[in-house]
Amino acid sequence: MQTQTQPEIRPQTAAEKAFCRTRAEVLKALAHPTRLWMVEQLADGERCVCEFVAAIDADFSTISKHLAVLRQAGIVTDDKRGKQVFYRLRVPCVLQFLGCIDAALKP
Repeated sequence: MQTQTQPEIRPQTAAEKAFCRTRAEVLKALAHPTRLWMVEQLADGERCVCEFVAAIDADFSTISKHLAVLRQAGIVTDDKRGKQVFYRLRVPCVLQFLGCIDAALKP
């Protein structure tokens, strides 16, 4: 019986390193329980910052910082309407990733 050998792993390019760093930044943005919960809430549609403040029982500044992290990572987008800011998922496919994590947690 002949065994099949795998090709050698080639060295990582600078572009691949940079891309992996960028991916890691998105994962870091999601790596907080409150931000994960917020992303799940945005699956149902856009939300005002004030709704998160009431639901999480945190001050406006804290909620805004969490949303800013998600926005900077490209996960959410915002729309200012008067004094209120509304957020929505920019990439709803992130929910599929969360489903994948849930599957990994099952025994």
